[in-house]
Amino acid sequence: MGQPRADAPSTTRTMLSAAGRSYFPIALAARFPFAMMVVGVLTLVAAARDSIAFAGLASAVVGLGTALTGPFIGAAADRLGQRRVLLACAAVNAASLLTLAIVAYSAAGNDVVLGAAFLIGASAPQVPPMSRSRLVGLIRSRVPGAQRARMTNGVMAYEAAVDETVFIFGPVVVGLLATAFSPVAPIVGAAVLTAVFVTMFALHRTSHATVPTAEEHGATEPARALLAPGVLVLVAGALGVGLFFGTTLTSLTALMASLGYPGSAGLVYGIMGIGSTILALSVAAFSPRFALWARWLAFASIMLGAALLYAQSASVGSAIVALAIAGFGIGPTIVTLYSLASERAPEGRSATTMTLLGSGVIVGQSLSSAITGEVAEAVSLDMALWLPACAALLVFTAAVLNASLRSIRRTAPAAADEPAPTPVAC
Repeated sequence: MGQPRADAPSTTRTMLSAAGRSYFPIALAARFPFAMMVVGVLTLVAAARDSIAFAGLASAVVGLGTALTGPFIGAAADRLGQRRVLLACAAVNAASLLTLAIVAYSAAGNDVVLGAAFLIGASAPQVPPMSRSRLVGLIRSRVPGAQRARMTNGVMAYEAAVDETVFIFGPVVVGLLATAFSPVAPIVGAAVLTAVFVTMFALHRTSHATVPTAEEHGATEPARALLAPGVLVLVAGALGVGLFFGTTLTSLTALMASLGYPGSAGLVYGIMGIGSTILALSVAAFSPRFALWARWLAFASIMLGAALLYAQSASVGSAIVALAIAGFGIGPTIVTLYSLASERAPEGRSATTMTLLGSGVIVGQSLSSAITGEVAEAVSLDMALWLPACAALLVFTAAVLNASLRSIRRTAPAAADEPAPTPVAC
């Protein structure tokens, strides 16, 4: 127990020195547009077009755009470097967001609105996976081989905790802006954040950490390596996490409205982020014998149990309890997914692999938001409350499959089963 504690300060100093102190706040702010866009589109279109069903369709189209182009954006970053790819994405994405803010309230047809929504998703800057890829690149270039696994897992823990925080509180920010100003405010805010912070992230000196050399181009594994079972099962888990986010937020919105608190869904939803962030940042307390495959099983079980409890919520209090418990499961689950992804990424395809997981989350969130809203309106609230349990079941099933595949390793047999140590405190 003494050694991890002794390593923590040096780990932090190493990453702060390698990335620079400005990197972490910039990367944090640059993530928010990605986490805000689905809920922001849903909120704006619902208000502008006076149709929850069409708003759900528009948010689903955002996810479709991300699903179709996200992996290609990651592949382009692996081949060309992140700077050029991110600058292009930031420009197109900010323009698309502002375009939607204009056409949603105009006399333009619904197809124009859907086109703008698709461009938002298709051009979404993949900051979370690219941040992971950068930090892993810095570790590989600056840290001795014997220490890389420990530091990589620590960075993945930090990154997952930040992602979890952003995906929980991104919708809260959307709700606050829409309530304080207007439904168009979250979309305009996301455009500003994209133009400023994604651009700063693209221009940061760490972007060179992932610029491939001629030698690395030759070592890049073929794209079919991304279809390995060990990678696909992680994408399925990430999709389940996104489905859980979307079904939970949308069904909670319907539940709070039925209880007479229509404006409080975002605040109640944010409760899930408290335990989630704490657990994600506390993975160093786990026993070294608590392997990643077993950790995924254990915390997916907590997610599933909490979702079953949530499905029976009949009051604000019961929903709060269920969401608080769910947070204890989802945070470590995300840490585990990305820790495994960092180990299983094919050579030269780090950003692509991370982007696949990030796209899985956003696609799951957008599709489930649309489906859950439709179920809540056309079927019943009770049925909508059961959908998070279905999403959690997918995460648990993927964990079971991963356990059966744990002997599959790209390089070292035990690499993916090493526990995550103390995360980098930034």
